[in-house]
Amino acid sequence: MKVFMIGGTGLLGSEAAKELIRRGHEVSSLALPPLPRGAVLPPEMKLEFGNYLEMSDEELKKHLMGCEGFVFAAGVDERVEGPAPIYDLYKKYNIDPVKRLLSLCRECGVKHVAICGSYFSYAAKKWPEKELTKWHPYIKSRIDQEEAAMAFAADMDVAVLELPYIFGTQPGRKPVWVFLVENVMSMKKVTMYPKGGSTMVTVHQVGQAIAGAIERNRGGNCYPIGYYNLTWVELLKIVHKYLGCPDKKIVTIPNWMYAIGGRKIMKEQKKHNVQGGLHMVKFTDIMCSNLFIDKSEGCDALGVTDDDIDAAIGDSILLCKDVIEKKTAVLGMKGE
Repeated sequence: MKVFMIGGTGLLGSEAAKELIRRGHEVSSLALPPLPRGAVLPPEMKLEFGNYLEMSDEELKKHLMGCEGFVFAAGVDERVEGPAPIYDLYKKYNIDPVKRLLSLCRECGVKHVAICGSYFSYAAKKWPEKELTKWHPYIKSRIDQEEAAMAFAADMDVAVLELPYIFGTQPGRKPVWVFLVENVMSMKKVTMYPKGGSTMVTVHQVGQAIAGAIERNRGGNCYPIGYYNLTWVELLKIVHKYLGCPDKKIVTIPNWMYAIGGRKIMKEQKKHNVQGGLHMVKFTDIMCSNLFIDKSEGCDALGVTDDDIDAAIGDSILLCKDVIEKKTAVLGMKGE
């Protein structure tokens, strides 16, 4: 089938394009320039540079006409800070585009839609007692994004992928893990980290999940995406290995100590008149829990297969180290 994608030059979009093309689909994409230095895109993908937010409905419909599939692999995540209320920024980049683009998809006869979301939505539904949408604007925005997407499920197949921590790299693209590597490198003798853990996938598995959603999903569904469940200690042991300090001691800190760090972050945000997407003190409850997802909850249904998570983590960590040491130039995240 013909598939149109927003964000085909990004880490996730480019991997999804490769997987869709490998399966015999025809992919075209609209993305923001510039192309990351060294990035390898599938030559079969038809690519146009441009900002869809600045394009008219008629311009976008020209891209969608004749397509059976649509992938939204853009938007912004919780790392973005901005003026309060920060929810407005998430609405602009994550929610309003879904409403507009899916409405255009419906007009153009698109039948299958896949949207890259966040596993924080899964957490909000798993732990309603934590009231995550009350305290975290980003998490509320992702739940609202899902609701906006599901409103179109009567007219087309709509899948939201609740994506977790992702490992793997794209040359020239700044990894999300730079902050982790900076913290680990700054602690010379021991690495202090909270208890808890997370589910994880490789970027190749995300490509499989997106392609699987386009091919397999029927109706409206939100798929929790998780394949490898690692505690922070297990993750840090792998990080230490690739940083060349495999014997470095890991000390688990108490929750209250992590919350103090969160309070400092929020104090700095207030000082600079910005708000973050996560309430970093309340986030302690998430960070210090095991936010695990079994592959049977989403990956199996979409045909996601096993991959080398150790190697993917290693690729991410080594690129982060090069970025920190200014050995390579990279592009950061921006809304598309």
